Amino acid sequence: MEKQGRETIPITPSLRLVPYYPAYETTLPWYQDAELCHQVDNQERVYDLSILKNMYEYLNAHGDLFYIEYEGTLCGDVCLQTSGEIAIVICKAYQNRHIGRAVVGKILELAREKGYPECFAEIYSFNAQSQAMFRSIGFVQKDAEMFVYPLR
Repeated sequence: MEKQGRETIPITPSLRLVPYYPAYETTLPWYQDAELCHQVDNQERVYDLSILKNMYEYLNAHGDLFYIEYEGTLCGDVCLQTSGEIAIVICKAYQNRHIGRAVVGKILELAREKGYPECFAEIYSFNAQSQAMFRSIGFVQKDAEMFVYPLR
């Protein structure tokens, strides 16, 4: 379910954050990519519909969950959890277009508006691409897999 008061958030003319709603036919294929699942969960198993629904229900209950829409197509999801953790996934076909960088920048603005003292991301040490993206935004690596961005 979409949370009350949540609106679409424009980032650029071609990129925006769309409040979560069930769109499993679109999103399930992202999470059936074994390499993407390994980067996100450090597991070899891919998601089935039940796992996907449980993940989205959890994230939606514990934060601000959005789809990432690029040029009218859903291409990923991002959640600003109430703990300050940022979780982001972009399907393979849309990676390496600086979409993640722009989205995380907008999520940091949202966190600042909400008064969060910091945001953080846990990124597996083998996921060099994601680690580099978070560093490029200004996140500081605190240990092998923890990246922190102070907002105050």
